[in-house]
Amino acid sequence: MTGALSHLRVLDLSRILAGPWASQVLADLGAEVIKVERPGAGDDTRGWGPPYLKDADGNDTSESAYYLCANRNKKSVTIDIAQEHGQELVRQLAAKSDIVIENFKVGGLVQYGLDYASLEKINPQLIYCSITGFGQDGPYATRAGYDFLIQGLGGLMSITGRKDGDEGAGPAKVGVALTDILTGLYAVNAILAAVVYRNISGRGQYIDLSLLDVQVACLANQAMNYLTTGNAPIRLGNAHPNIVPYQDFPTADGDMILAIGNDSQFSRFCGVAGHPEWATDEHFRTNAARVAHRQALIPLLRQTTVMKTTADWISRLEEAGVPCGPINDLAQVFADPQVLARGMRIEMPHPAAVTVPLVASPIRLSATPIEYRDPPPLLGQHTREALGEILKIDHRQLDALAAAGVI
Repeated sequence: MTGALSHLRVLDLSRILAGPWASQVLADLGAEVIKVERPGAGDDTRGWGPPYLKDADGNDTSESAYYLCANRNKKSVTIDIAQEHGQELVRQLAAKSDIVIENFKVGGLVQYGLDYASLEKINPQLIYCSITGFGQDGPYATRAGYDFLIQGLGGLMSITGRKDGDEGAGPAKVGVALTDILTGLYAVNAILAAVVYRNISGRGQYIDLSLLDVQVACLANQAMNYLTTGNAPIRLGNAHPNIVPYQDFPTADGDMILAIGNDSQFSRFCGVAGHPEWATDEHFRTNAARVAHRQALIPLLRQTTVMKTTADWISRLEEAGVPCGPINDLAQVFADPQVLARGMRIEMPHPAAVTVPLVASPIRLSATPIEYRDPPPLLGQHTREALGEILKIDHRQLDALAAAGVI
């Protein structure tokens, strides 16, 4: 292993998406990730289907597409932490690990002696990342938190969806579990910061990461729009609260996106559209004026864009240096020449099928490139291998643990 993090071992006690997303990023960067799962059941997302990966005969396997999205480059080890012997195995693994990631409810691992206070005593250099819905303190700390709930509670759905008065108006969630994914990425940043600090101080530390905190932090400019004015932003459909025109527009054969970020781009658009006078109109000349007069400008633009096809507009506008693009479905995304050129779809051999298609990591490192070593593992695929190699447990002991249902 030659990845940038190949010197690190991660003990992954998490499931669903936020934690596994974080550990997959670390695994892609070279870390050894031991994914601990419940015997006979495993990560909840293994059952979140259909769809499932298909075998060589076109039949469904037991591997759900959801599970496959966040678990490559890991080793699956099944351990029953409800049993004392299982708890001891996890403690021994933690003693030989650099990082623990878990997303149990607040205090959920205390009864097993697998909380930070317990594991820190046997491994003071341990970096322990807890991911919960609401954090370790506060009035909501004991609540379970799922991405959909957090998108609503954390304000994202109040600014996502068609605006009131439009057909189909109402709040909408984002099409992927974005809060989980963002939390996973924040977790990676926090973990790597803790690794750097440990390299300096020799000390590990505890990381308290909350989906709600992440969701509020990622409101970004919309949060500042509220904090600086006291006015809560409203849903605008695909329009932007601070930039105009920056939304979807109809064309002769579908729709396209205009993402005009400055006045010179707007001027060039007006030239291509055959309306250079818009660029000098005091109501539209600057972005601030366009925001103030969007109700007048947008209908004019829509009456114009509908006169040409999407491909025609994109060809003309790209030549003029005006940011624009189509609205692709996923079939079009994975057929897009840029996506193909960047290798964003990969194929890996899989023990339950001929190959498994996966989405590549977007990280490009020149000296320590991402390595796709292993496909998402079968449940318990590496139990004996990992416990034998890391903890030096022999075959007879492993047989006894298996017979007792510990592994």
